[in-house]
Order: sequence, then structure tokens, then C-alpha cells
Amino acid sequence: MKSLRELFRIGKGPSSSHTMGPYNAAKIFSERHPGADHYEVTLYGSLALTGKGHMTDIAVCEGLAPSPVDIVWRGDIFLPYHSNGMTFKAFDPTGNILDEWTVYSIGGGALSEGPGRDLSSYGDIYPLNTLTEIIEWCDENGCTLWEYVEKYEGKEIWSFLQEVWEVMKASVESGLETEGRLPGPLNLPRKAFNYYVKAQGYQVNLRSRGLVFSYALAVSEQNASGGIVVSAPTCGSSGVLPAVLYHLAKGHSFSDTKILHSIATAGLIGNIVKQNASISGAEVGCQGEVGVACAMASAASCQLFGGSPFQIEYAAEMGLEHHLGMTCDPIGGLVQIPCIERNAFAATRALDSEIYAVFSDGRHRISFDHVVEVMKQTGKDLPSLYKETSTGGLALKYSRGK
Repeated sequence: MKSLRELFRIGKGPSSSHTMGPYNAAKIFSERHPGADHYEVTLYGSLALTGKGHMTDIAVCEGLAPSPVDIVWRGDIFLPYHSNGMTFKAFDPTGNILDEWTVYSIGGGALSEGPGRDLSSYGDIYPLNTLTEIIEWCDENGCTLWEYVEKYEGKEIWSFLQEVWEVMKASVESGLETEGRLPGPLNLPRKAFNYYVKAQGYQVNLRSRGLVFSYALAVSEQNASGGIVVSAPTCGSSGVLPAVLYHLAKGHSFSDTKILHSIATAGLIGNIVKQNASISGAEVGCQGEVGVACAMASAASCQLFGGSPFQIEYAAEMGLEHHLGMTCDPIGGLVQIPCIERNAFAATRALDSEIYAVFSDGRHRISFDHVVEVMKQTGKDLPSLYKETSTGGLALKYSRGK
């Protein structure tokens, strides 16, 4: 299992798989061929079907700048390894091909050249790949989950996670300060500030819920506008974990140290899903994005409130279990409807999962690892029109005007 540095990525929204990944791939190809006269990039499958709404073409052109780029959209072709495939071609001034490269954006900004050929800067650093194994190790060695992270990442992971936390806070605060409409043809108004103001007028319980909504909306709206966010585990689900942590840091005065420890635990949860299933909406639907984000936030908040490793596992299990089967059907290919609302609801569901788990003794029948397996199979069983193609579900109904 790879480093948390491969999971938490800081960059521009609105999509880690459709914006960050293609941009990074374009930069790699550009560096290989800095003298190319021009480029051609063919986007396949989900990248083509939702690429314009996700700003994929803009990201690719930025990565290959300043040379001209011809974008070819092939939404009718799904390459066998992953639905987010793309082929780069570099040309000399006479039109001869200098090089051709097919690469896949496999979720969360990560890239792969095919089975067993992930492009990773850090490689595998964790010896255990399931939460059951990790908790057993922690139990035997008297360690917490965040201490397990520190053991294999090294103490330098904390400076990285501090940067992650600072960007998360900034994305909440910038989102709360920004009003107006989101980019794109939906003309969707920003809601974060209104929710934040209205929450102040309620009694404590409803105020708390309203504030969490506002924080999740703030980050998700920043993401939808192409702002700087942290993939957690993706850009499309980047509002969940920051909303929960920002709310708890503000409302319960948790120190940065405690927050960083919780982010480490959240990252471990996301990493396990990424290793054993997928966090790509184009591969398994939104259960792999918002569902996993909810599991991460559930685990993080449970740890903050003193949950045992077994209670943390239970919270994460509920966070993911209750998103099983969630489709990814963004209207107009934009990361706006239903994506933004889903982030807000998942943030509150994470807190509910934490409370439920802490009230228990941590014992339950269905393990987190089992839910991950079920999520992976459910994703395989979902038809492609429900996996980030905007050809079915809500996207299809709305396109018909109803």
C-alpha cells in the first residue's frame, strides 16, 4: 500500500481523475518532448463523455503549454484497463509522430500505464493492506492507527499533513467568503455563505448541522470553480473530510496535533479502499468517492472523540456501507449536481456514524474490509451509464428537461 502522499493531493478542481490526473500526464509527456511542434490527445470513455464539464481539455492544454494541442473526443470507446484512458501523441514540424503514449487516470489524481504499472513516486511502503490486519497489528503492539502511519511514513509525514490541513482550512474559508454563481451552463448559485449565516440563528443542535453543511458546501463550491483543494480521496468528494475536521476544530478546540493524527487515520482508510477496490467514480460510481470520503471522515471524527481502533473501524464501515450502490451521474458533466449536496450530506452522515460507533462497544458483524469488497463488486455490476459518463440517471433525466 502506497504513501498517504499519493492519496492527499493538493491542486485545482473540479476533478482529481479528470483534471489533476490528465494535467499531470500532460506535464510528464511535455517534459519528455519539450521540443515537440504540436500535440494530439485522444480522450476515451468517461474522460471524453464528461471531460468538458470537468475541464479536462483545459487541464491537458495547460500541461502541454505553450505548444498547440488538438483534443480528440472518443466517448464511444472504452479502453479495456480503465474507462479514463488517454493517448498522447507528439509531432515534429513536418507532421511526423515523435512518440505515442497511452495512460490512464485511475482515480484521485493517480496515473497508470496498465495492470501493475502504476506511476508512483513513493512505491509501496505499508506491509499490510486490510484494516483487519492493521488493527490486529496495532492491538498486538499497543499502537493507535496514526502511530501505525507514522511508523511507515516517518515523522516527516506530519509536515506534509500540516500542509494538507492548511489547504483544507483555506478552502473552507475561501468558499465561505465567495458568492455568486458557479461556472457552467447550470448557473448554479453558491450556497455556502447563506447556509453559514442562517445556521447562526438556530439553537445549538441545528446550528451545528447547518455549519457542517456550510463548510462542506464551501469546499465543494471552490472545487467546482476550479479552486485549490485537497483530494480526500478525490476532488469530487473533497468537501467531506475538511467540513468535519474544520467543524470539530472550531467547535471542540481540538489542537492541530490531534487533527493531524485524525487526518492520518482518515488517509489510512482511504488508502485501504484505493488498494483493494477503487476511489474512481468512473470505475465504481460515487460510492468510491463520496462513500469513501464519508468513511474517512467517520474514522477521523471517531478517533478525535476517543474511539478505540475497533470503534473507529465500525464508524468507517458504516460510513461506506450506507453509500453502497451510489451512482456517479453528474448533470452536464459538471461536478455540481448532485455532487455538491452529496458532500454536505456525507459530512453529517460521518458525524452520525461516529456517534453511533462510540455508543457501541465496537462489535459488529460486517467488517470494513468486507464492505470494501462488496463496494468493488457493486461497482463492477453498475452499468457504465451510472459511472461518470453523464449518460444515465439524474444526468439523463435533467437533459430531457425534467
